[in-house]
Amino acid sequence: QVQLVESGGGLVQAGGSLRLSCAASGRTFSSWAMGWFRQAPGKEREFVAAISRSGATTYYADSVKGRFTISRDNAKNTVYLQMNSLKPEDTAVYYCAADDAIYGGRRVYDYDYWGQGTQVTVSS
Repeated sequence: QVQLVESGGGLVQAGGSLRLSCAASGRTFSSWAMGWFRQAPGKEREFVAAISRSGATTYYADSVKGRFTISRDNAKNTVYLQMNSLKPEDTAVYYCAADDAIYGGRRVYDYDYWGQGTQVTVSS
């Protein structure tokens, strides 16, 4: 089992940057692949990025590729999402999630545990 707590959300102007953090506790952090998802009002939760257990492999949704970077620090039990060149359409609640696999999946049901989410609002 693992507990996940996101932080770092907020209000930012278009073109700005934010860094989200997700702190994990419980079972050994390096045994989980990690992912970030987001959910805008009235929309389904969608995949943003994933990172393998070791951090060597990463995946991104096309909509964020080149702007967002996922990383992890297994010594600090934390996964990050650096978001640059933010757009109003990036506005959503962002969730981190843990996948009991070597490589993180792209589907919501691939993941076993979820954080409570952090709000990101990008103004135009």
